[in-house]
Amino acid sequence: MAQKEFERGAGILMHISSLPSPYGIGSFGKDAYEFVDRLVGARQKYWQVLPLGKTSYGDSPYASFSAFAGNPYFIDLDTLIEEGLITKEYVDSFRWNIEEQYVDYGLIYNSRFIVLKEAYKNSNHKALKEYKEFVKENDFWIDDYCLYCVCKNDAESTSWQDWEEDIRFRKQEALDKKIEEFSDELDFYRFLQFKFFEQWFKLKEYANEKGIEIIGDIPIYVAMDSADVWSHPEIFQLDENLEAKKVAGVPPDAFSDLGQRWGNPLYDWNKLEKDDFSWWRKRMEHSAKLYDIVRIDHFIGMTKYYTIPAEDEDARNGKWEKGPGMKLIKAISQAIGDKKIIAEDLGVKIPEVVEVLEKSGFPGMKVLEFAFDSREKSDYLPYTYEKNSVVYTGTHDNMTLQGWYHSLSPASKTFALRYLGNAYTPEGEIHWDYIRLALASVAKLAVIPVQDYLGLGNWARTNEPSTLGKNWRWRMKKDDLTPELIAKCREMAEIYGRAKKVQADLPEKERADKDTREMQEERPAEKEEKPTAKEERRSADEAPQ
Repeated sequence: MAQKEFERGAGILMHISSLPSPYGIGSFGKDAYEFVDRLVGARQKYWQVLPLGKTSYGDSPYASFSAFAGNPYFIDLDTLIEEGLITKEYVDSFRWNIEEQYVDYGLIYNSRFIVLKEAYKNSNHKALKEYKEFVKENDFWIDDYCLYCVCKNDAESTSWQDWEEDIRFRKQEALDKKIEEFSDELDFYRFLQFKFFEQWFKLKEYANEKGIEIIGDIPIYVAMDSADVWSHPEIFQLDENLEAKKVAGVPPDAFSDLGQRWGNPLYDWNKLEKDDFSWWRKRMEHSAKLYDIVRIDHFIGMTKYYTIPAEDEDARNGKWEKGPGMKLIKAISQAIGDKKIIAEDLGVKIPEVVEVLEKSGFPGMKVLEFAFDSREKSDYLPYTYEKNSVVYTGTHDNMTLQGWYHSLSPASKTFALRYLGNAYTPEGEIHWDYIRLALASVAKLAVIPVQDYLGLGNWARTNEPSTLGKNWRWRMKKDDLTPELIAKCREMAEIYGRAKKVQADLPEKERADKDTREMQEERPAEKEEKPTAKEERRSADEAPQ
C-alpha cells in the first residue's frame, strides 16, 4: 500500500495571508494568480500553503474553529466587486492596514465581516444550483460549523464549554430554537463558506492547469474550542462534563525543561477504530479535494502520542501512549485516493514512526537549519538524506535563513561555513548558499520559504512558537519577486534537476542556446556580480523602514 515516490522537484512555501493585496491580508485574488505565474516562471512544481481554516485567538492557522471550514479573510473582495455584490467605493471606505508588510488582525476583524455581510445581502446564492450542491456535498460538517459560529456570537465569543448547558450538550430542542432564531445568520455563514471554496477551487484549478501542485498542511489535532469537538465529543477523550481528561503536548527536551503543553483534546482512538476511522476518513477526503498533496503536521501522533493530565500546567508528568499506527494510515490512504502525503516527522526519531514511514512510503522531512550544531552529529546534514524525503531550509516555525545564520554561535557558524566550503560569500547573500544545498540534495522535494528566497531577516519570520501578538503577520510586497529573482530561481531549479517541464520546451541544443541568451540578458556581467567592500545590505534583523 506504499504510495509512489515523488518526482524530483522544487516548490515555494507561501501562506495565503502573506500574499500582497489592497485589503490588509492576502486573498484568493489577482495577486494569488500572479504568484502562480511567478512559480511557473521560476520552473517550480509546488506551492505549499499553511492550513486554510478560520483562525481563533492568536491568529494561528494551526488553531482553527474547524478542521473543515475555510477562513473568510481569504475571500477576495475585488472578485465580489466584479460580481456586483459590493462596490469599490464601499470597500475603500474601510481602513485595511497600517503597515504594508504586516497584517493588522484588529482592523481585519472589525471590518471584514461587515463588508462580507453587505455582499451576502446582495447575493442570490440561494437560487444557484452550485450553492445547493455545495451545501449537500458538505453536509457532514457545514451545518454544525455554522450553528457553532451563531452560538459563539450569541455567547459573546466565549468557548463552547462556557455556553448554557442545553447548547453545550447539544440538546435538540435547544438547538432547534437557535436554528429558528438565527436562520438568516446561519445562511450568512453558509454563504461565506460557499464563496471561500468557490474562489479557492478556481485558484487551484488555475495552478493545476499551469502545472503547479498545491501542498496543503493539516494539524493532526484540533482545537478544544472548535466545531469539531462540540459536534463530535464522542471521538475525543472527554469526561461526563465534556472536559478534557488529558491533553496533547510534547515532553521536556533540550529546548524546554517543562516540555510543551499544547492543550488540544486527544482522540479516543479506540472509538474511532470501531467505526473504521470515519471522522478521519471524511477529513482526509475533504483535504484531498483542497490539495494535491497533504502534509500532516506532528505525524508522530498517529503512532505514539504524548498525554498530559488536563489539570497540569506543564508537560513534565505526561506519558507516551500507543496510537493506531498502520490501521489509521490504511484508512486515510484509502480516503485520499491517488493524492500523496508528506509526514512531518521532525524531532527525535522514534522506531515506530520510522517503521510506519517505511511501510507507507510517506516521505519524512529534513530541515537545514537543524543541521549545523557544532556540538553533535545531525541527521539533517544533506549527506545523510534519503531520496524519499522533503527538504526545507526552514519551516513556518523557524527563523529565516538570514536570521538563523546570524544567530549561530561562532563554533556553529564556522562549522556551517566549512560544510559549504565557501568562505567568500558576503553575509548578505549567504542564504543562497543554503538554498543551493537544499536544491542540490538527493531529497525528491525541496521546498523553500519565500522569505528565504528574498533574503529577509527575522523581522519577516512567520511564527515564533510560544509567543503571541507578533505571529502570522508578515506579508510580501507586490514587487518583491523581481524578474531577476525569478530568473535566478529558475536557473537553480534547472541546474539541480528540479525544473518543471513546460509545454513549450525546445530541443535540447536550442533550449541550451536560448537559456544562455536569457541568462546573459537577465544577469549582470560576471565582474559586476562580485561584491565590493562598500556593498550595501540590510542586516539580518533590521525591520523595514
